[in-house]
This record gives sequence, structure tokens and C-alpha cells, in this order.
Amino acid sequence: MLVVGQGGREHALVWKLSQSPRVSRLYCAPGNAGIAELATCVPIGDTDIEGLVRFAKEEGIDLTVVGPEAPLVAGVVDCFEEEGLRIFGPRREAAMLEGSKSFAKAVMEKYGIPTARYQAFEDYEAALRYLREHGAPVVLKADGLAAGKGVTVAKTLEEAEAALERMMREKVFGEAGSCVVIEEFLQGQELSLMAFVDGETVLPMVPVQDHKPVFDGDRGPNTGGMGTYSPTPQLPQSVIEESIRRILQPVAKAMVAEGKPYRGVLYGGLMVTAEGPKVIEFNARFGDPETQVVLPRLETDLLEVLEAVVDGRLAEVNLTWRKEAAVCVILASEGYPGTYPKGRIIQGLFSPEEQQQREVYLFHSGTNRENGQWLTNGGRVLGVTALGQDLAAARDKAYQAIEGIQFEGMHYRRDIGMRGLKEEN
Repeated sequence: MLVVGQGGREHALVWKLSQSPRVSRLYCAPGNAGIAELATCVPIGDTDIEGLVRFAKEEGIDLTVVGPEAPLVAGVVDCFEEEGLRIFGPRREAAMLEGSKSFAKAVMEKYGIPTARYQAFEDYEAALRYLREHGAPVVLKADGLAAGKGVTVAKTLEEAEAALERMMREKVFGEAGSCVVIEEFLQGQELSLMAFVDGETVLPMVPVQDHKPVFDGDRGPNTGGMGTYSPTPQLPQSVIEESIRRILQPVAKAMVAEGKPYRGVLYGGLMVTAEGPKVIEFNARFGDPETQVVLPRLETDLLEVLEAVVDGRLAEVNLTWRKEAAVCVILASEGYPGTYPKGRIIQGLFSPEEQQQREVYLFHSGTNRENGQWLTNGGRVLGVTALGQDLAAARDKAYQAIEGIQFEGMHYRRDIGMRGLKEEN
């Protein structure tokens, strides 16, 4: 098997796949120092599609699994399939649910899938007029891929205008910001709901809540995610079922109707409002850091599920889940989500064997290993995931494990899972 990507999500995928009795060789391209403990890392970039195809042929790879969004939107699945290679993930035109915010919004509008009201703009002056007419709070999104950082929740008109300037005039997100989607600000609780999808068959995973802002109490700029937990006891099962019935299943059917059938993992980033769940965004792959709490709870052999999606027989699969709760806390570099240093020594990491024993897993997002030392090599450095009989126990285990880990400038949120914990109590 080959896993494409180099972050914490890919580490979790490699970790889970390594437990499958049918996996005999496991590669990751390009991988990271933590992944190298479980798989052979190969120096091929995740968007080097030609290099990935060549490697898969040379090594006789039976199945490739794509972690990040950029290669999916670039058409890696199309290229692999043209060469007769088996690969898990949506084709390019289906991956546009993540690759273009305006495309996703148009699909939702056409098929009556609940989402925030919006307008898309390619003209800066028109967008500015719209902002001034509608005021704040408001949400601005770069239309294309921006590594999870192309969204601004502006509480004031000044913030909104500054964000628009950065996206459309300063081009901080390059071509991704040449079209900007401006949408109403939704209030409520966020919910991450991922599902395996095979055309019209939708097999949901357990619900997760992510923490996007960098500081406790949801303060500070948005990040790629500072921590997750599952289950979400503050959100009743009826809300989860409504989300599947009104959002995930209809969008899968819509993509079939559009002639762009979706096959892979579909991630619904939802807001549970007073009017019910609404879509904030769709992602065309496993979430990061959602995967780091979902896969430790999955009892079913992940390989069996991935193959069923690729073969178009997902309807035959029955997913089973552990009852334990999982909590993941991200340890970040000083300065993240802005600029950050690299190469700082990390102390206190424990072996994969000890992780298994303690049911505390260290999923590496941005690490390096030189001369026997672990070093920081990214903004999000590590995800510390713990399993416990309930959220309280899982939280305690995760934060206790973090006490033994250190690197200069390390920061993390101390309130991961608190919303769910209040309900659990």
C-alpha cells in the first residue's frame, strides 16, 4: 500500500492500515519522521503525480490512499485510473466540492442542501460594495485551496474589508483568492461529520468536534485545527441523523445527478444552528485532525472499507466502533498559525509500543529526526490522542501525556473537549 501525504492525518492512516493483517508492505510519500517508524517513506511530493504513478507501477502497489486535498483537486485519481492503478479518493471533478467553494455552493443551492446565504465575486469593487451593504459579522472565503487558512470570520466591517484586500488585491492565497465567496455568519456549534461514499451509498463515521481558533475560548486567528474529540455528547443523535439525511445523502445523490459521482471520504463541516444543521464547507478527504480521533475508535479493518469504496460495494460493509471516547490535542510551534521557527528539539516522546500500551498515540504532523533527536518541522508539530472510557478520562490521559513532552515555544489549547464534557457531566 501507498499513503500519499506527510501530516498527522497520514500518520493516523498509516498507523491504522499497519494493523490490517492483509497489509504486507506500507509506503508513504513523502511521509515524515514519525510515519517512518511504521512505513517506508519515499521522497516523492504529494502533488508529483507522475512520480507517484511511476512509483506505484515499479513497486506493484495494490492500493494507494490519498490524504491531502491538493493532489485530489489536481487529478491524481484520474491519472492513476488511466494507468490501471487502484486508488482511493474522488476524481478531480468530484473533488471540486472542496477545490471550489463557489462550485460547492452552487450544487447546494440547486439541490436544496441547507447552507449559509452567499454571493461569489471575481470583482473586488463589487465585493466591497456588497460588504458595505450587508455589514458584519460576515464570513469571507477564498474560492480555491488555501491550506485551511483561506477563511476569515470578520466580526467588524473593518476586519472584513482588510480580509478582502488581502485575498483579492494582495493575493496572499494566490489564484485561490481571485474569486471570493462572502456568506452570512452562522451561529451555533460546529460539527465535523465524515462519511465513506461510493456513488449514492453513504456510510457515516462517528461525529467529531474540531477547535479551529488558536487560543482557548475560541479566540485568535483560525488554524488548520487545534484539537478534536469524539463522540459529541452535547449534540443529540437526532441532529447527527438529520445531518446525514438532509446533507450527506442528498449531496452524494446530487453529484451522481451532475454526472460527477463521488467516491472516497466526504467531509461535511457543519454548523448546528437554531434552524438545524447547515453546511459551512465540504472537504474531499479525511479531515485533519478529525482522523486522529476517528480511526482510533474504528474497529473495522480500514483496508476492507477502502477496498469496498474502490470496488463499488460499500453497501455490503458494516462499520463497528469502539465505545471509548477519543481526544486529540495539537501541540503547535511558537508563532503558529503565522510564521514559526523550525528545528527545535522535542523531548519526552515515547515509543509506538508504549503508545499502544497506554492507549495514548502521538501522531506526527511536523517533525524531523536528526542524529537521534526529534526536531520540530512545522506549525502543527504533534497530535496527542488518548482513548478513555468517557471524554473526561480521555481528556485527562491526553493532557497528562502532554506534561511529559516539551519543546521551546510549544503551545496548545487547554480546553479541547470542554463543550462535550459539560454535557457528559
